Amino acid sequence: MIAWYMWTQFVVAAVIGLVAVVAGFAGRKPNDATVGGLVLIEFLLVAQVVIALVAPAVGNPPRGNVLEFWVYAVSVLLVPPATIVWALIDRTRWSTVVLGAGAFTAVVMVYRMYQIWFALN
Repeated sequence: MIAWYMWTQFVVAAVIGLVAVVAGFAGRKPNDATVGGLVLIEFLLVAQVVIALVAPAVGNPPRGNVLEFWVYAVSVLLVPPATIVWALIDRTRWSTVVLGAGAFTAVVMVYRMYQIWFALN
């Protein structure tokens, strides 16, 4: 895991989450911007998994519990697609809020992965 990349994911997901929640509470239905934001988060998460697979081979092994890290990594990959499916099925303002909640879930889980990788807990 690379610290600066985690912080990039953290900020991007937090901003997307805030935008989606505000848009949802303002009564906006899911649109290209809110759904696209979750797609961006998913791409960042997939890249994080690739980084986590390669990092030990180049001298950056995890210091924390490897199994716990990978459970978080795989679980967080499921969140953005699940919220996108919800938003496409239920086209109401509340699904926009759910998109924001999914983004905030990614924020928390990525930060927890960071803590586990660097044994900061």
